[in-house]
Amino acid sequence: MIRGKKVVLREKRLEDARQDYVWKTDPELSRLDATLPLTLPFREYLLTYAEELDRRMDGKGCVFAIETLDGKHIGNCCYYNMERDKKEAEIGIMIGDPSYWDAGYGTDAVKTLVSHVFRKEGVRKLYLHTLVWNTRARKCFEKCGFVESKRVTRSGYDFILMEMKRPAKLPADDVTGQADQAP
Repeated sequence: MIRGKKVVLREKRLEDARQDYVWKTDPELSRLDATLPLTLPFREYLLTYAEELDRRMDGKGCVFAIETLDGKHIGNCCYYNMERDKKEAEIGIMIGDPSYWDAGYGTDAVKTLVSHVFRKEGVRKLYLHTLVWNTRARKCFEKCGFVESKRVTRSGYDFILMEMKRPAKLPADDVTGQADQAP
């Protein structure tokens, strides 16, 4: 588990499947993720979900649940597409519970994830793609230190590629300056 100021990032569990399914079938959240809402029945989704948990990211990343400090699962984040030779990786985040939007939870999750990836994986650069029109996400990423690099079109959607280079000094993960790591 990795503790931020407002959130905890923890390993995904099978119990997360129901909430993740609700988020993946939500049209508004799908639109924010440039995808179509999931139409697969929950039973079938659960089978693929369990397989994905077993497979993880094959050493090229990691997926985390985002919880509030009191244990409420409010979203997910990840790093992926890690290229160890280039020392870079891509990140993604989704706060699925809209009652936690615009309250600093996404910003804290991104900062916590970024600090963890820089420390654990030793990458020199992180990047992400965000939809051009998603100003809330862009502001969050800018607050966290990402800068716009260029516009990219993928699958008919216009994105902004944002990047962050590893800072000389990494910020503390929590008030003690250490990430709480559970085995």
